Amino acid sequence: MLDGMFSFVLYDEYQDRILAARDPIGITTLYQGFNSKAQETCYFASELKCLHPICDKLIQFPPGHYFDSLTNETKPYFQPTWLTSSEVPSRELDLKAIRDTLEDAVTKRLMSEVPYGVLLSGGLDSSLIAAIAARKTAIEQQKQAHGDATLATWPQLHSFSVGLPGSPDLIAAKEVAQFLKTIHHEHTFTLQEGLDALSDVIFHLETFDVTTIRASTPMYLLSRKIKAQGVKMVLSGEGSDEIFGGYLYFASAPNAADFHRECVGRVKNLHLADNLRANKSTMAWGLEARIPFLDKKFLEVVMNTDPKYKVITKERKEKYILREAFDTPENPYLPHKILWRQKEQFSDGVGYGWIDALRDTAAAQISDEEFSQPTPAQWVLADGSEDRPQTKEAWWYRKMFDAHFPKQCAETVQRWIPKADWGCNSDPSGRAQATHEAKY
Repeated sequence: MLDGMFSFVLYDEYQDRILAARDPIGITTLYQGFNSKAQETCYFASELKCLHPICDKLIQFPPGHYFDSLTNETKPYFQPTWLTSSEVPSRELDLKAIRDTLEDAVTKRLMSEVPYGVLLSGGLDSSLIAAIAARKTAIEQQKQAHGDATLATWPQLHSFSVGLPGSPDLIAAKEVAQFLKTIHHEHTFTLQEGLDALSDVIFHLETFDVTTIRASTPMYLLSRKIKAQGVKMVLSGEGSDEIFGGYLYFASAPNAADFHRECVGRVKNLHLADNLRANKSTMAWGLEARIPFLDKKFLEVVMNTDPKYKVITKERKEKYILREAFDTPENPYLPHKILWRQKEQFSDGVGYGWIDALRDTAAAQISDEEFSQPTPAQWVLADGSEDRPQTKEAWWYRKMFDAHFPKQCAETVQRWIPKADWGCNSDPSGRAQATHEAKY
């Protein structure tokens, strides 16, 4: 079975046959289009903007599936038990397996013929990826000295961070970079620069989901700076929150079984949110992002671990077992306070003023009168239901989306919100949850 990240369409001229497939977790994008006037024709593309001029129906091609034109069927090829079974896993916790498989996942993704770097927010996930990459880069440099290196490396690992001046992520990222001895590049942006980029971000990401746009804008701005420095590939930390239940709202899970089911659901939908952000924010500038946390072997270890070890309690922080796996005082991967730093969603960590500015600007752009008007026909779905934004910020983003894309494109978007029936605040910001140390 193919491993890694990919979307492809193959044409077999001899059989007049098309095969299309997408990687297991949907790190890369792939859309399928349909034309009611040409029903025998197959349409595939990595961006909606390639399809909507000729297709009147569009869908996200499902991750872990393949399409065969001989049967005109789309079938799954990636069917691990943790994804398909309704049973709650009961495997005992193995911290060494977590550590070893993540190290292997990073090493695999460092295979490259171009200089690479790491996206470093200063949070747990990106910092661990940077720590492992720094160790592997040092080993590769030793090999290079003996003439048997396999990677194209700089003498030191380069790390990149972004945020408003003085933001939590910039401060933490600098501390991590100093500890790991990376060559660190800190990029700041102003609120106005972020606001000015919103329409372009929505055009490139092809979504109107609030949390995706909030987080994608700083990443989009950073990716431009990274590519300008000649870097073509970066490692990024997406996926950890989904597989470990790291979002702060997971603290409201009523039991371990529900905790596990929510993790599975989040992983299934990664292609609609964080994967979409990581792929399109970077590829808008020709920068490739690789995601070690979504390695198949690593997923097999973590997702089959009994969820009782993942549940958040007063004694156990979110992602407790990941922190424990890399808490090795004799040879530390990270400073202790970084390893045990509370989860910050990327859109919060770049500076609390960023989300505040988005809300304030949306309130000024969307009047109370407009917000209370009947749902526009553009926002009525094919099944007759209304996809009405619930906040002025969401309304504002949807208007920008509609300026770029016709109605059929909206069917591919799904909003990221915390699990409402757990009694969580519906705002996707981590600061909206009661457990955040700087909650609203």
